Amino acid sequence: MTKIIRFDIVIYRDYSKIIILIGGSEMSLIGQEIVEFKANAYHNGEFIQVSSEDLKGKWNIVCFYPADFTFVCPTELEDLQDQYATLKSLGVEVYSVSTDTHFTHKAWHDHSHAIGKIEYIMIGDPSHAISIGFDVLDEQGLAQRGTFIIDPDGIVQAVEINADGIGRDASSLINKIHAAQYVRTHPGEVCPAKWKEGAETLKPSLDLVGKI
Repeated sequence: MTKIIRFDIVIYRDYSKIIILIGGSEMSLIGQEIVEFKANAYHNGEFIQVSSEDLKGKWNIVCFYPADFTFVCPTELEDLQDQYATLKSLGVEVYSVSTDTHFTHKAWHDHSHAIGKIEYIMIGDPSHAISIGFDVLDEQGLAQRGTFIIDPDGIVQAVEINADGIGRDASSLINKIHAAQYVRTHPGEVCPAKWKEGAETLKPSLDLVGKI
């Protein structure tokens, strides 16, 4: 039976993304370079510009969420802030992204006790370009609950996407970062389930097949 490969090109203003569907499923962003972007953001009382180039040369977590002034979202972003110092100590920068404007981010930051704690960069994506590029834009024009770990080369190393009603646990990102950083610096080794920093890793080989 012949497989049909369909190429869909989604273009939004100056941004484009090629989606490859094979047998009805979309190609993963894992191992792919992030989309190029420039956007306005709110950070520490100021409006700034952020681009994809700013993510190069360090580890990054990009956390998409549906909207400001909502319910689950502030609990997630506050939880992420609680882990921010630990993530920074690991050389990780954090960015939150929604389809709200950077002005709305400021208003939320000024009025919400939880959001007022946030020290990381809050990116506005009202054009939807970044959300489209990371394939998290839903039919209502809102970003899904997507979390991306991106390495210093701008390559996606881990993805988590939750349904709207399911909040994320930021503490789980610490182990993922440890694992991603370890395998980057230790070619030929992999981190098994429940791996913690300092624990034994695996070295895949024919001798190991069937012995785990």
